[in-house]
Amino acid sequence: MQKAILLLTIGLIVLLSACSADQKGTETTVPTAQPSTTASTVSQETSKPTSAPAQPQETAAQVNTEATGQEQTTVEEQPQTEEQRQEEHNLSLQMMIGDTPVSVIWEDNEAVEALKELCRNAPLTISMSMYGGFEQVGSLSAALPRNDTQTTTSAGDIVLYSGDQIVVFYGSNSWAYTRLGHITDKTQQELTQLLSNGDITITLTY
Repeated sequence: MQKAILLLTIGLIVLLSACSADQKGTETTVPTAQPSTTASTVSQETSKPTSAPAQPQETAAQVNTEATGQEQTTVEEQPQTEEQRQEEHNLSLQMMIGDTPVSVIWEDNEAVEALKELCRNAPLTISMSMYGGFEQVGSLSAALPRNDTQTTTSAGDIVLYSGDQIVVFYGSNSWAYTRLGHITDKTQQELTQLLSNGDITITLTY
């Protein structure tokens, strides 16, 4: 009898153990695997730039070149006007009657250029003599190129006569002369006072 009870008890224990094991197997859930980040995704995220690409900086040489280019401007020389050229031409050859300087507009011709050469190295002083009651005439040290044309002179005219004589008028005369220039800052009365009171000298400076 006791053996039967013992066997029955053991059987119940085994049965209960089996049921308990089945219940645990049913209740145990397998955790769902979360989608893992693939290597390619990680690689793509890693390769994304963390900040905007740096802008190329100008080098000191480039900045200096640009600044220099802005500061350096080419100044083009303006061509002389005819008036400026004539003024320079007139101022290049100075004339004095005795001790009185006079302003002269000189002709632009070969005779005047040759006259400049005569006084290039030193002032040229010419002894003048009255003639005809309307002019002073003096001999030059050399003959100048001449282009004589029939001319009626007026007070202040300066002409070349016969190629080697310079004449300054305080009156009028008609003859074949090469024009040299004209005195512009003296009236006829002032020229008469300067030129009609005996022999004089004129001095040319270049």
